[in-house]
Amino acid sequence: MEKILREKMLSLGVSDVGFCHMDEGVGGLDNAMSIVVKLSDAIIDEITDKPTHTYFNHYRTVNFFIDQCLLQAGLVLQSHGYKFITVAASQSINDEGWNYRGRFSHKAAARLCGLGSIGNSCLFLHKDFGARVRLGTLFTDCPFESPRVLPPNPCTGCNICRQVCPSGAISGKSWHEGMDRREFFNAEKCSSYMKSRFKKIGRGAVCGICIKNCPLNK
Repeated sequence: MEKILREKMLSLGVSDVGFCHMDEGVGGLDNAMSIVVKLSDAIIDEITDKPTHTYFNHYRTVNFFIDQCLLQAGLVLQSHGYKFITVAASQSINDEGWNYRGRFSHKAAARLCGLGSIGNSCLFLHKDFGARVRLGTLFTDCPFESPRVLPPNPCTGCNICRQVCPSGAISGKSWHEGMDRREFFNAEKCSSYMKSRFKKIGRGAVCGICIKNCPLNK
């Protein structure tokens, strides 16, 4: 099934695919597939000290593409007798007033699938594409094998992301396994800054400055 799903995803245009088994997944389904879509370098390169209309549209369009790919993977699994649950590429769940988390961390799943690691910026750093990616996650009862070795964290701690972040959301602390996001990244501060200044572009929560400036993209 891993081979079937990988070939299906790559044929649709997905940039990379990974699989793993988790101790605790979603909805009682403990096997995960993570997909990666590389963003357009030309669109990211247009970002300066503020988001652009083109990046906002690209972000939204790639999210829709990821959700459609995950659905197609799920239907393949279902046709073989397996259950599946997809996690939306970009969906905040308002739980007791805190609405800056999704149902499951795409970055955590992608890391466990061996696709990369997490930088000081809280961005996922793909082993080949750096920070210029979007992620999607699917959970299933189809058995998957986890990578024997996870890739090392490529973040050098250069703190360029912290220096260019206009909201001050990045603390500069280095991420490590088991670290809560709020220890090194303030999602509320990031989102509030964008919404207060750039609603004319879209919902105002899409920036991209840290993505554009991460040296691992080169």
